[in-house]
Amino acid sequence: MATLTSPPSPPSSTSPTPPVPSLTSVFVRLKLSLLRNGLRQSGGRTAAYIVSIVFGLLFAAAIVLSFVLLRGSADADTVAVLLIGALALSWTVMPLFVPSGDETLDPSRLVMLPLRPRPLVRALLVASLVGVGPVITLFLAFGAALSVAHGPSGVVVAVLAVPLVTVGCVALSRAVAAANIRLLTSRKGRDLALLSGLVIAVGMQLVNFGAQRLGQAGGLGPLEPAATVIGWLPPAAAIGAVDAASNGDHAVAAARLLLTAAALAGLVHWWQRSLVRLMVEPDGSTIGASSGADVREKSGGTGLLGRLLPGGRAGAVMERSLRYIWRDPKTKAAWVTSLAMGLIVPLFNAFQGTGTIYWACFASGMLGVQMYNQFGQDTSAFWMVAQTISTPADAYAELRARAMALLAVTAPFAVLVTVATAAVLGDWSAFPEALGLSFGLLGALVGSGAVASALFPYSIPQDSGYKNVAPGQGGLAWMSILGGMFGSALLCAPLIGVTVYLHLSDQGSLLWLLFPAGMAYGALLVWAGLKLAAPRTARRLPEILAAVSKG
Repeated sequence: MATLTSPPSPPSSTSPTPPVPSLTSVFVRLKLSLLRNGLRQSGGRTAAYIVSIVFGLLFAAAIVLSFVLLRGSADADTVAVLLIGALALSWTVMPLFVPSGDETLDPSRLVMLPLRPRPLVRALLVASLVGVGPVITLFLAFGAALSVAHGPSGVVVAVLAVPLVTVGCVALSRAVAAANIRLLTSRKGRDLALLSGLVIAVGMQLVNFGAQRLGQAGGLGPLEPAATVIGWLPPAAAIGAVDAASNGDHAVAAARLLLTAAALAGLVHWWQRSLVRLMVEPDGSTIGASSGADVREKSGGTGLLGRLLPGGRAGAVMERSLRYIWRDPKTKAAWVTSLAMGLIVPLFNAFQGTGTIYWACFASGMLGVQMYNQFGQDTSAFWMVAQTISTPADAYAELRARAMALLAVTAPFAVLVTVATAAVLGDWSAFPEALGLSFGLLGALVGSGAVASALFPYSIPQDSGYKNVAPGQGGLAWMSILGGMFGSALLCAPLIGVTVYLHLSDQGSLLWLLFPAGMAYGALLVWAGLKLAAPRTARRLPEILAAVSKG
């Protein structure tokens, strides 16, 4: 009788499960893939990236060499702390003005992935350290620490301070970006990015003004109080800790290091909370939008602006032009830049003691240029304006209303800048002539701008970043602006000649007449420019529409 035997059990040959890669390594590889694929898009982008790397490394090497030469100097700690403070400030504002510089700045792309906040923050922080900016920051922090590190304790603290500064700057940038990501990806954020040029220009003026003040003071002594304060603000406090440890103040060094580490932990916590809020809360742009729209529709009307402006075509065109200034990103950027530079340049020259009250005319020059290419801001929608123009009288009414909208802003601003410049210089006797020259220059630019708008219109692309001229129309833009500026200078020659004559002939008592003369002459130039531009605009409507519709 056969015996029943149990079937042999299968051999236990379970294959080992491959290890799951960490989230941090995945994000680092993702960052490298984004960089590599971005460089493959075009040879120009690759060349620009390589050039930026080379120049960035050369700049970092020059800074490190400068810090090496600064070792032992009495001002080494001041320079090192202020440099790291300025570096941290640049990392803070960079995502606000360059929101599209790095695709990984937008964590809303990760909303649909099952990721926990803490590992996500750690992975994003490590991935953020991959790039040219963090490497240059590391070099600058190393140079700053090298300039103030003396003795074993200073070296030990420097070893801790350099990575704290680097990671702190990156975490600060990412926390600010995460907290404001919905602003940065909205229209207001794009408007903010367009103002980066203004920030750079203002910053250059501030640096120039500060350098001249330091040159007059004969040293960095005036900056020492600021360095003392910034030395306790992270991440610059880490460099202050190196200097304190080198001087034997170990308690101060420990306090500054702990303060920097605590600030870094706080930044990471803020970043994590922003990520959680971003990934669990609905987007406000899709909630209550309809109710808000209903409220706006029920309110109707054009508000206070419409009640202040005149009725008829003039008021409608003026309101449209003023709303362009407020709502159109590129128009707003141009106006804000002109307003800021028109105020900063005269006042900075006055504060430095090297300027004259005639610098106030710079504001009229910056703002009067806004009259050029009036139809370019309409783009292809100019066809609706063209439908309302059938005679030179219609064109004159259109151009006059646009000029009135521009003068409603520029004329009071010219008065403000002239008053401020005269107050800083204390030269109130020259105030009437300076204001008269400002009005004369403004009238020349508005009049010549109306003619240039009719003869040399060009398109302003709306979806091409910083490009303000459509491809192939650069010559038109330069011809319009440069020709108009030289023409306006020639138009102002009689007024300038009278001013020079009265000064050379010692007839200072008559200089006040330049104020009413400048106002009348400027108004005459505006009227003449509009009269010349109106028939040309009426005849060239198809050409203007074709020119402003490109791009």
